[in-house]
Amino acid sequence: KSGQVRSTPLVYFEDEGSYVVVGSDGAAKRDPQWWKNLQVDPAGAVRIGRSQFDVTARLAAGAERERLWEVGRSVNPMWSKYQTRTKRELPMVVLTPTAKF
Repeated sequence: KSGQVRSTPLVYFEDEGSYVVVGSDGAAKRDPQWWKNLQVDPAGAVRIGRSQFDVTARLAAGAERERLWEVGRSVNPMWSKYQTRTKRELPMVVLTPTAKF
């Protein structure tokens, strides 16, 4: 709402040239604010080490989501635990780089 740039550290994994994050927010009842913001405007940026990339965010669904969830559970076992603690399906968000700066 404010238009201010915000930064949120997240666990991620790479998949086919994109970065995948999970909107767990520690098993909160609602999706995290960063995901709500990306739903309104899917343009964002990620910083990994010293590199920063512009990205476009999208929600993984169907078979893609299932495949990414299985990979994600091995990357961060806490995601599985969080899923059991909330009724909402944790969003699997794919961040695809659009430019590097």
